[in-house]
This record gives sequence, structure tokens and C-alpha cells, in this order.
Amino acid sequence: MSSFLHENMMNLLILCEILHTKKPERGERMRQIYKTEDGVLSKLDDFEQDIWVSLVAPDMNEIVETAKQYGIDVDDMKAALDDEESSRVQLEDGYTLILVDIPSTEVRNNQNAYTTIPLGIILVKHAIITVCGVETPILTHFSNNLMRGFSTKKKMRFVYQILLRTTNLYQAYLRVIDKRRSEIEQRVSMDDTEDTDLIHLHELESNLVYFATSLSANRIVLERLTRYERIKQYPEDKELLEDVIIENKQAIEMTNIYRDIMHGARDLVSTMINNRLNNVMKLLASITLVMAIPTIISGIYGMNVSGKWMPLANTPYGFYIICGVILCICILVYVVLRKKKLL
Repeated sequence: MSSFLHENMMNLLILCEILHTKKPERGERMRQIYKTEDGVLSKLDDFEQDIWVSLVAPDMNEIVETAKQYGIDVDDMKAALDDEESSRVQLEDGYTLILVDIPSTEVRNNQNAYTTIPLGIILVKHAIITVCGVETPILTHFSNNLMRGFSTKKKMRFVYQILLRTTNLYQAYLRVIDKRRSEIEQRVSMDDTEDTDLIHLHELESNLVYFATSLSANRIVLERLTRYERIKQYPEDKELLEDVIIENKQAIEMTNIYRDIMHGARDLVSTMINNRLNNVMKLLASITLVMAIPTIISGIYGMNVSGKWMPLANTPYGFYIICGVILCICILVYVVLRKKKLL
């Protein structure tokens, strides 16, 4: 029970942090340099040893300056700014590039949706560098010094903590997606389904496709990191990596389960809409059938023929008798349709 409460509290904290994370405008650039001393995180104005350099939507000058400072290829620095880059671990002379996909929010079809974007982590001798195209709650958690045991000197532990935050954010977004799916299903059960619900379910299913692809790619990166020996790792770091791998597998399983449920929900909503349309068409057809009876009879009596050949033409109250017959026939047809559940 305590672990369940702890997990839910963690998810709540993540979602609250997402809501309060600044959404930078496109083109906003930022480079921040951080360093921890005795558990205290401080900002620096220039490069030092054992620091964290955070680049958010950097311009070319910031990229070139940082790359020149640590002997990094500019193309590797820019890799995280390309949405088409795949997750990987790349070993180069003097540095290591770790590229992973992280979840992010965007607006599609006038509503909030989820996607994945690259996050670059570059390990050099005396620093760790992160590069991302937008500000993300994954890194703001560290820049706000909210991560327990966070230190810019322990580079591999810092990397694993970033990856753990990434998987936790995936799981938090997955729960939000499943909650939206439940809301749509609830409207279906209340017979309040709209065509837009199909569009929303399609968008949610697309989000799950992005998540499944990115989580699978991240799994390969994590497997590669289990064999990474360029930088010294402590037993606590390896245990943390095992936790990340377990959480990533759980996120993959959640994504697959939610995709299956989402597919069934989309079929359900589509069936409900089609069934509603069929009921309307059935009702209209039944009404047309009932209304056709007086139309046919009145059409016959409206023919341009001699009145002596028309039944009841010369009978007193003949008009009222014919109207009564029409009414009786309509009632009879209505009763038959009701018994056959066509109305």
C-alpha cells in the first residue's frame, strides 16, 4: 500500500510540475551553466570543471562556443535539435553522445496532444551537456534542485536520473491519455457521443504510437549503457540503471495495453455512431411508410375520372368515412411496425 501511495504521489508531483513548467516560445534560446557544491545548486557565468551546461533551443553561436570549449563536433551538438534523429549512444574521441526521445506536449487539431522529441546528453571529461529544442519538465526538475542526490560531479548518475525522470514522465502522460479515453467512453455510455470523439480517439492513439516507438528506441540505448565503461560507475549507479530499465519496460507494457484498449474504444464509438444513424434511418423509413398510405388513397381520389365510379363519392359523409379508413389503416401499420420493433 505504501509503494502504491508513493507511486501516485510521484505521478501527481510530475503532473503539477508539467503544468507549472514554462512553455517557451519558438525561437527562445537559453544557455545555463550549473554546478553543485555540498548539495547546493548554483548558476555560473562561465565554464568550470564538474558542471552541467543546459542548452535549450540554442542559437548557432552558443552551439559553436560550447563545441569549441569541449572539442565536440558541431553536428553532434545539433543532433538533438533535429526531430528526425533516432535514439543512440555514440562514442567519439573525448566525448560520448547519448540521444534519447523524451515526451513533450504540442497542439494538434486545437487540443493538447503529446509527441516525442530528442534530448541530447553529451559527456565530456569535466562536464555534462544537455541539448533540447524546447524547455522540458525533465530538466527543470534538476535546474530547480528538486532531485534528491543530484550532483553535477556524478555524471553517470546524473544521466540515469534524467532517464528515470523521462520514463516517469512517459508513465504520467500515459495515465492522462487513458483518463481522456475513459471520459470519451463515459460519454458513449450516456449516449452523448459526437463525431469529434472519433477524432480525439484517433489523436490519442497516434500519441501512443509515438510513445511506443520512442520507448522501444530508448530501450536499446539503455541496453547499450549497461555495457558502458568509459566513465567510472558506482554500484549505486548500476542499481539506478536497473531501475530505469524496469520502469522503461513498464512504460512499454502500459503503452501496448492502452493501445489495445484505445483501439477497442475507437471501434465502440464508431459502432455507436453507426447504430445511431441506422436508428434514425429506420425511424424515417417507418414514418415514410405510414405517411404513404393517405398519400396513395388521396392520390387515387384525386384522379380526373367520373365521380360515379369512385367509392363513397355520392354517400353522405363519404369524405369523413374515407378519412376514418385512412386513419385506421395508418394505426394498423403503426402497430405492426411497433411489434416488429421498427419504430
